[in-house]
Amino acid sequence: MSQATFSVTTSEYTMAAQVQQIGPDVMINITGGDHPHIGTVTTFGVTTALATVRFPSHDGRVHKDDVLATMVAQQIKPQITGSCTITAGVHVDQISQEQINAAAGMAQKLGQQISAWLVAHPVIGSGPQYYSDNEQPK
Repeated sequence: MSQATFSVTTSEYTMAAQVQQIGPDVMINITGGDHPHIGTVTTFGVTTALATVRFPSHDGRVHKDDVLATMVAQQIKPQITGSCTITAGVHVDQISQEQINAAAGMAQKLGQQISAWLVAHPVIGSGPQYYSDNEQPK
């Protein structure tokens, strides 16, 4: 199991991504700002489309961190050989418009870093073995 951490700092805050390869699958946790959290969960795979769950935030709103996760997913999709799950939660107190504008570029840079790491660390090993329709455990 390989893992790595990447970060980008711009406009007085940091966004980070912890990446873990689990067999052919990839788990990414994007956090940052003053109050890291899990606001959204975005999944996709070689044969499955992008899907997102947004958790409740405040005042009846939902978190929108999937915007960041989707940007990362677009960068790494060619390197995914199984499934990918991305949790995301970045909160900057009293965020400025400059900081909001910087978030997209920060996510793009994280995606580029993760993509390069996945290219340098390809999945190695055999796949799981299953019983055929005519076989059962002994």
